[in-house]
Amino acid sequence: MNYQINFLPEAIDDMKKLDNSIQPQIAKGIRKVSQKPLSTYRGGYGKPLGNKDGTDLSGLYKIKFRGIGIRVVYSVEEHNGIMTVIVVSVRADNQVYQEAEKRRTKHNL
Repeated sequence: MNYQINFLPEAIDDMKKLDNSIQPQIAKGIRKVSQKPLSTYRGGYGKPLGNKDGTDLSGLYKIKFRGIGIRVVYSVEEHNGIMTVIVVSVRADNQVYQEAEKRRTKHNL
């Protein structure tokens, strides 16, 4: 089952800031994950996030693009079949996760 992909407005801006050569790769990866966005423990592609270093991302998932160092943090609404992309960014310490927590709070996810 493919989940509907929604982007927070800030995540759309994140995508636009990426180098044009990697934007299609990220978009393709997100589409692939939307087929099975749940946890790797449940047969999906997402790695569950938790409460670490003062950021509470419990219930959210991440995917890594190893060759280019990009992280995508997203939420899943199983009952509605919706995957919401919260942040797309270079890992850069824990900045991507701190930003995800801010956006999660702002958008009540």
